[in-house]
Amino acid sequence: MYIIYAVIIAVLGTMLLGSGGSTQNPKISWSKLERILLNNDYSKITIVNQEFAEIHIKDDAVARDTSYNDLVGKPSVNGKSTGNGFYKYEFVTFESFEKDLARVEEQIIRRDTAGVELESRKQEIINESRIDLTPEKRTNAWKEIFAMLWPLLLLIGFFALMSFITRRQMGGGNGGGLFGISKSKARMYDGKTSTNITFKDVAGLAGAKEEVMEVVDFLKNPKRYTDLGGKIPKGVLLVGPPGTGKTLLAKAVAGEAGVPFFSMSGSDFVEMFVGVGASRVRDLFEEAKKKAPCIIFIDEIDAVGRARGHNGLTGANDERESTLNQLLTEMDGFSSGTSVIVLAATNRADVLDKALLRAGRFDRQIYVDLPDIEERKAIFDVHMRGLKLEDNDNDSKVDRDFLAKQTPGFSGADIANVCNEAALVAARRGGSSIGKQDFLDAIDRIVGGLEKRTKVLTEHEKRVIAYHESGHASVSWMLRWASPLVKVTIVPRGKALGAAWYLPEERQITTYEQMFDEMTSLMAGRAAEEVVFGQVGTGALNDMERATKMAQGLVVYYGMSPEIGNISYYDSSGQSDYAFTKPFSEKTAEKIDAEVKRIVEEAYSRARNMITEHREQLDQLAGQLFEREVLFREDLEKIYGQRPWDEKNERDTIERQDTEEH
Repeated sequence: MYIIYAVIIAVLGTMLLGSGGSTQNPKISWSKLERILLNNDYSKITIVNQEFAEIHIKDDAVARDTSYNDLVGKPSVNGKSTGNGFYKYEFVTFESFEKDLARVEEQIIRRDTAGVELESRKQEIINESRIDLTPEKRTNAWKEIFAMLWPLLLLIGFFALMSFITRRQMGGGNGGGLFGISKSKARMYDGKTSTNITFKDVAGLAGAKEEVMEVVDFLKNPKRYTDLGGKIPKGVLLVGPPGTGKTLLAKAVAGEAGVPFFSMSGSDFVEMFVGVGASRVRDLFEEAKKKAPCIIFIDEIDAVGRARGHNGLTGANDERESTLNQLLTEMDGFSSGTSVIVLAATNRADVLDKALLRAGRFDRQIYVDLPDIEERKAIFDVHMRGLKLEDNDNDSKVDRDFLAKQTPGFSGADIANVCNEAALVAARRGGSSIGKQDFLDAIDRIVGGLEKRTKVLTEHEKRVIAYHESGHASVSWMLRWASPLVKVTIVPRGKALGAAWYLPEERQITTYEQMFDEMTSLMAGRAAEEVVFGQVGTGALNDMERATKMAQGLVVYYGMSPEIGNISYYDSSGQSDYAFTKPFSEKTAEKIDAEVKRIVEEAYSRARNMITEHREQLDQLAGQLFEREVLFREDLEKIYGQRPWDEKNERDTIERQDTEEH
């Protein structure tokens, strides 16, 4: 492409500089021109645009004088000469040239009239000896064309240069450069370029892997299904929270499929230029159809697949909608193929357009959920393969079952981060291997942040924080459905001045009593401050925010308020028509506010009564926490005794459910 641009500019420049033919004739000096004039060897002198002179030489002069051998005659047309050959003389200014000619002319007249006495004859000789000049106005068509086209040529050159630079920066791949902006940016994986990731590298996700493997098997063995009249699913949508392994699962498909695999992000379709997104969609599917059967993977498809008609703005919104329209057409239109599967991933399925989710486009929606305890164990196995672990039979040996119990609610990405952080912790302490405590420290740092012992706290502030955290720990320990304490500290971490790690129960269904116990434990920190110090501070902001949201969920979403009844105002589609208005009346809103306030106040009153009743144990726990700064489950058991509801009293798993910002 760049060679073509260079050739075009070179040709135009050559036409400009080489047009007119005069530059092909030899140039002469003034002395030679003066000799030609004195010998009367010229037939005509033409002044071209008052820029230079063409001295045409007589044919007989050329024949008799060998000094004219360097003269190049005009080219012939159809075998006939177009005129005498000529020399080119370039003068400084036309006025100075006229003066020089006048001087030579006077010299010729004196020479030719010498000895002539007859006046009439003398006048005749003077008239014959005058040097006549023929002015001529010439236009250079190519020069005029170039004058009109040079801005365009300059622009083309600029774009060519920018395109070259962009391609160099992008590795010269497809779609690089400004002139390839409408090309798809998808990266293709095949037998030569593989992701080196297979289903063995994807731990957990058993259900998701089973459905995705079926798609891979269809591409590898289509006859098994087509013989029975089955059709290949056109699209598979992976939905789930961030970090659960959707993109990793797609990479495994690329490694296992054995067919071409095109991968790109939804944001790659979005550009500032109008029509680029739709053009890239067309180009992507054209390339995919050439390689069919194949798979197209679009990560974060919500960047281009958001619901249409929910934004009154124009411009960029119209461009996004045109891109989505083209994607819908390619997936299930008149020209859609049957051997191209679209695999997409998003954690915002609620904002996707309904036309994109219908059967025939994304036939299957696979929910990739957070891993359970067995899946977390498998994920730890995968990410520990390259780690140098402590293998001695002692307390420092790394137990995957133990770590899986420590990390409820962690995603695959979180577990990968824990393993990497554990290696960093071990390296910082100068260890030769990674032990159990390194993983515990890694979890503490990831969840709570880095300890900041340099932060200065007054003795009163430190005591308030100790009672606040002790209030949470005490009430949660005494309540049946609250998460029991595992570790509490008043050493500042991140933004928080105190932090507590609790053990939540992994449950699929939650009752009102369970949520109310959690709310009571959340309000216990503020209640402890009021009971002990007679005043409250700003440290319970995070607690009150979480408790209020839980109460709102009970009333507005789950229908657990007797005053409101079995009504839910939750919109699961995320595309509610009540974008700017409440889905309930003002009278109902007042009832909701009253119910939320009642529930939160009841939880606070309950926590305050429990703390007042067990004030002696609270003082004892807070005193130890103030002196030692860190307490564990065993310390709480010595004061309150073992929880009667625990199935295993030795369950020493860790999960931080509560970090207070003070």
